[in-house]
Amino acid sequence: MTEFTLHDKQSAPQESQQLLDASIQTFGMVPNLHAVMAEAPGLLEGYQQLHQLFLDSSFDDEETTVVWQTINVEHACHYCVPAHTGIAKSMKVDDAITDALRNETPLPTARLEALRDFTLAVVRGRGNVDDNAVQAFLKAGFTQRHILEVVLGTAQKVMSNYTNHLADTPIDEPFKKFEWHKVN
Repeated sequence: MTEFTLHDKQSAPQESQQLLDASIQTFGMVPNLHAVMAEAPGLLEGYQQLHQLFLDSSFDDEETTVVWQTINVEHACHYCVPAHTGIAKSMKVDDAITDALRNETPLPTARLEALRDFTLAVVRGRGNVDDNAVQAFLKAGFTQRHILEVVLGTAQKVMSNYTNHLADTPIDEPFKKFEWHKVN
């Protein structure tokens, strides 16, 4: 496997240096994902922007976590599942939600389960979702805006999950305690 550079401010391309400063400001460190992405400044900048846009979506913290972790687990991302476990803890998301997502077991509410089901339909169908799935999502209390925000979250996670698969990004020290491996 090709070994990717984990950049810091000294080794990163000039265009990525300010982006790494933003990572430090937001996370108190340069996450290894950002260190890898720094090789391609446009990728890192796009990822950071999508991350913020998704955080600013109409989803609450639990719903945001459901979308992120559903995609991470579906893509079997060895890096993002532990990282988003730690992020969910910092967002005060109930561990029961995180555990259900990580273990692919039922979520505590029908609404969150409908969100996971719809997110999986979007990811598995590559956006080709049948009307029955859309109607079930809407009947669960979600809106057309939520449909499109699932697309936003999916775009963000494709960037990170695919990068982590290609680079075999090492898990950051704070998240190693949340290490995860897909069961199937």
